[in-house]
Amino acid sequence: MAVSPVILQATSKHTASIIFLHGLGDTGHGWAQAMAQIRPAYMKVICPTAPTMPVTLNAGFEMPSWFDLKTLDMYGPEDEVGIKKATTNIQTMIQSEISAGIPPNRIIIGGFSQGGALALHTGLTSTQALGGIVALSCWLPLHKSFPDARKTADTVPIFQCHGEVDPVVPYKFGQLSHYSLKTFMKNAQFSSYPGLSHSSSQQEMDDIKDFIEKHVPPQ
Repeated sequence: MAVSPVILQATSKHTASIIFLHGLGDTGHGWAQAMAQIRPAYMKVICPTAPTMPVTLNAGFEMPSWFDLKTLDMYGPEDEVGIKKATTNIQTMIQSEISAGIPPNRIIIGGFSQGGALALHTGLTSTQALGGIVALSCWLPLHKSFPDARKTADTVPIFQCHGEVDPVVPYKFGQLSHYSLKTFMKNAQFSSYPGLSHSSSQQEMDDIKDFIEKHVPPQ
């Protein structure tokens, strides 16, 4: 049974939206408050919860997961079918915001860890040019399929953030993903955070706030 997303309505006239995807084992509630603190008043926040499924990496235990994680090796096997299915589900959410009158360039897709990986894949394979992609502590999934799999404009802004002492998704994976993205995306930015592990910090959240306000400004 699907869990309803956490939705925080804009506090002034709604002219922009952010869809933010949590990490493995978390729920939409995990990031809703953090996003509420940095979003502009005109931006609606949507934090969906991933379906519960068995996860290979965690010995088959069931937990909220956007797709199956078989390994945390960047070059290991990936759940291609699951990643593509999850991408379609998130693209449906984006489409419903567009149908409600929010232009694609006023919609940001973001996420943390596994959610960040899905945000990257969704934004890059969207036929719509979104306002931006925020990718925290993550990697580019199905990286061998790019740049061929890219359907969006090469000008969509990407903001990748990674803690330099991340023990879960190694900093090097974030860097390698960034190097790959830079070969086919013109506006890919990578920000490093010394001393930060697999989490976020106030500095990182402030930087995301600046990114949002720059690329989806007040109308």
